[in-house]
Formats: sequence, C-alpha cells, structure tokens
Amino acid sequence: MKRVIRLVGLGALMLLGAVLAVACSDTDDEGDPPPAEVKSITVMLDWTPNTNHIGIYAAEAEGYYDDVGLDVQIIEPTGGVEAIVAEGQAQFGISYAEAVLPARLAGVGVTSIATVLPHNESSLMSLASEGIARPRDLEGKKYGGFGGQLEQQLIESLVACDGGDPSLVEFVEVGNVDYIPGMDQDRFDFVWVFEGWDVIRARNLEGVEITTLPFIDYTECIPDWYTPVIVTDDDLITDDPKLVSAFLEATARGYDFVADDHGAAATALLEAAPELDESLVRDSAAYLADRFTDGAGWGQQQNSVWVEFEAFLREAALIESAVDVAEAYTNEFLPS
Repeated sequence: MKRVIRLVGLGALMLLGAVLAVACSDTDDEGDPPPAEVKSITVMLDWTPNTNHIGIYAAEAEGYYDDVGLDVQIIEPTGGVEAIVAEGQAQFGISYAEAVLPARLAGVGVTSIATVLPHNESSLMSLASEGIARPRDLEGKKYGGFGGQLEQQLIESLVACDGGDPSLVEFVEVGNVDYIPGMDQDRFDFVWVFEGWDVIRARNLEGVEITTLPFIDYTECIPDWYTPVIVTDDDLITDDPKLVSAFLEATARGYDFVADDHGAAATALLEAAPELDESLVRDSAAYLADRFTDGAGWGQQQNSVWVEFEAFLREAALIESAVDVAEAYTNEFLPS
C-alpha cells in the first residue's frame, strides 16, 4: 500500500524533510524495523478450489500473508503443477507424493515442504446395494477410474491382502464423471473418492446410501501416504529460504484457523469461489477441521511414511528405480 502526502509551502517542506529522515532511518520511533518489501508470489492449485485448500484461502482472508509481506495470487492448474513450479512460473503448488517421487526421478526439482493432511483421506465408494463390506467383496465388481497404474495396483493389493482374487476385478476408464449416476446406471460399481468431499456430497447432499472402504483402515495391506502436499522449487529453497518460511508460517496459521473456526474458514473459501456448493463446503470444513493437524503441528511429514510409499511404488514397478526420499521432502521451513 502506498501513502500519498500532499504538502504546501515552507511548512510542508520542513515536514517533508522530517518524513524523509524517518523513512531513511533503520527503525521507527518504537524501535521496530521498517516494513519489508512486499513480495508477489503465485500458488498453483491441483484442482478447482475445494476444502483441501481452505487453509490457504483462510490465510489470505485473515491477512496472514500480508503479515509476512507476501502478495499471494492463487490460480488453478494450467498444466503439470510439478513442472510449472520447477520452472519458476509458480513459486508454490499443490501436488501429491505419487507425483513428487516420479517427478524427482525424472529430474524435476520440486520438494514437498508440507503435507496438507497427515493421513490419506482416500476411500473406495460404492452403493450400499452392492454389498461391498471388505476388500475381497470387490471380486466380480467393476472399478471406474482414470486408468492409472497406481489405481489398479492399490485395488489389487487390497483384494489380495484380504484373501480375494484381484484378477476378478474389472477396470474401466471413465475419467471425471458424476459418480452416483454412473453407479446407478451400472456403468461401474465402485470408485476412488475422498471422504472429506465426495462421500460427504453423496451422503449429506444427495442422500444416497453408500459404503466406503477407507484406505487408512487397511495400512497392513497398502501404505499411507501424503496427498495432497505443498511443493516448491529446489532453487527457491536455496536462493530464498526466508520466503519459503514466510509462506509456510502464514499458511500454517491458515490451517490452524480452520481448526479454530471452520465456519469462518468456509466463508472465506466460498467468497473466493462462490460457484461451490455452500452446504458441501461447510460440511466438509467441519469434517476436516480436526483432521488437518491430527493433534500435531500442521504440515509435518514423517520419513517412515515417505520410505514405505516409495518402496510400494518401486516394488509395483510404478517408478523405475529408487528415489532418495530425504531429498523429496523437508520439514525445515515449517513453524516450530
């Protein structure tokens, strides 16, 4: 913000001299340093705005980024987030562990600097009428997804771990569709969704009787992993670590704010993205409020989680060779 002062005559010149003297001093009358230069940064989302991003919107609405001298522009993805961040077209981005590890293996220099959620909120959702109560019940069922290798490997691992035959699961590529009508029309029987968004929409808004198999309930079969995460460019970490710390300081305050007042945080997200369904946003914010931190500091990542997930990807041939997870993530810039 610029302050404009209009001055007239000799008295004005004397006052102007005093203003300039203060402006050139290292501290103000109270001994505080002058405001730092405001830095403009871009944050690229992984999808359209949703409650995974609510802490960022809360931090913006509450002025937390202003407090650390950042002017933040939040944009939706225009391509691969990892490559765009590595190229410096956005300083920060929302990604996933399953994207960060292959990106690093391909020489894309991005690092996860915080996890948005401490545990994976993924689930396999089906209509209650399908009778799917455990992973082996997926035998003979049709999965509708994006056709990714990770999707198939996780589902096959779950079924085999529960004593079922994964070869009896059919996989069809359906892309980004409305899941409930697709299941009603028997195009597919179950899908991969997120408890804090899709499940809430199906149960609370659409009143559909569904069942879910939360991934977190089957960590003896498949790994937990960090999804989504916040990434930045390796060069930015080296060249401007204070900027990275400032961004995470304000962002952590934003997610802490969600835990304290998820209603106000939901309002901040809705004001920024009024196209969202208000009931869904408010119910989702209430559901996620306590889950962003899980009783610990927001954003903290555990080495064991990264190690186990990297091993799963490698053993399933989803990545060609080992990735040094110590280089893929850091907690260094999170508030202590």
